[in-house]
Amino acid sequence: MTILNADDPAHAAATGRLGAEPIIWLTTVAPSGQPQSTPVWFLWEDGQFLIYGAANAPKNRNIASNPHVSLHLEGNGRGGANVIFEATATLDPAGPGPDAVPAYLDKYRGFIDSYGWTPESFARDYPHRLLMSPTRARVW
Repeated sequence: MTILNADDPAHAAATGRLGAEPIIWLTTVAPSGQPQSTPVWFLWEDGQFLIYGAANAPKNRNIASNPHVSLHLEGNGRGGANVIFEATATLDPAGPGPDAVPAYLDKYRGFIDSYGWTPESFARDYPHRLLMSPTRARVW
C-alpha cells in the first residue's frame, strides 16, 4: 500500500522529512488504556517504520497487548507541516538487530558515538525490533 502520494507537494515533502529527520514521536497504548508517547529513532524503508526498543521499554509491552499505534514528525510550531501516521505495529524478534542494518547505522552513527555506544552495545541495549506498517497518513 502506498501511503504517501508523490504527486502531492505536501506528501513529497513528508517523504523527504522521513528520510532526513532523526526523531519521530511514537504513541502506544498501555494495557490500562492510557496513551503513551515517546520520541524514538526510526528508519523509513519500503513503506514501513523500523524502530528498536530498549530491553524493558513500556512500548514493547504496549504493542504486544495492542498493536495500534500512531507516529508523528514535529510540526513547524505554528500548526503546519504536520505529518501523522496511524499504523499497526509488530514485534519482530527474528529480524536483525540495529548493528546489522547498514541504513540504520548510517543514519544514527553520530548519535550512537555521541552517547558512548558502539553498534554492538547499542544493539544489546535496544534489542527489540519493532515494525510499524502505516494504515493512514494525514499530512498538512
